[in-house]
Amino acid sequence: MLEIILFSFGIMYTPGPLNILSINQGVNKRFKSMFGFFVGVGVAMMVWLIVIGYSGERFVKKSYIIYISIIGALYILYLAYKVLKSSIDLAGEDSTKALALKDGFLLQLFNPKAPLAVLPLATIIFPANGITGYKITIVSILLSIMAGMAPCVYGYLGERFSYIILNKRVIKLFNGLMAFLLVYVAITIIWDHVYLVFTGVKPY
Repeated sequence: MLEIILFSFGIMYTPGPLNILSINQGVNKRFKSMFGFFVGVGVAMMVWLIVIGYSGERFVKKSYIIYISIIGALYILYLAYKVLKSSIDLAGEDSTKALALKDGFLLQLFNPKAPLAVLPLATIIFPANGITGYKITIVSILLSIMAGMAPCVYGYLGERFSYIILNKRVIKLFNGLMAFLLVYVAITIIWDHVYLVFTGVKPY
């Protein structure tokens, strides 16, 4: 379960289009009008988690997990690199009105980062931790709440602490921490689901 939390936190709480939009809205004092937007983001993420989660349960056999884990760990390391190199740029992101539920839902639903972030969770970490059947729905709901809270946090910081969130040194330190968490998750996946399985210590 720790893998799920760390991976989700490392992906959801790093600067991305939705979080940057939320900072922008916060800076422009629209945070209190954005709760529908946050809910929309969470609902869209829940859709992705449930669809890919149950698809993974049905089509991904346990014997495939060792190979998927290798690919997934490499992909997570790539994400860590991207996070480490990412930055926040609010130029041109201002809008004339507060973002609503529909905006959050559609932006997250068609955000290419969403399904790519869900794939390692649903195809590797879920089955490896015994998250199948109804448990997929429960965990998906919890993670969708976590996903909706990410832009909420950014929006609040944008309104209250813009001088901190726009500080390049702070962003670099934060991204470094998130990248470290992702690297840790990748290493645990390789250890638990590749090395231990390959050596026969942990048979599937």
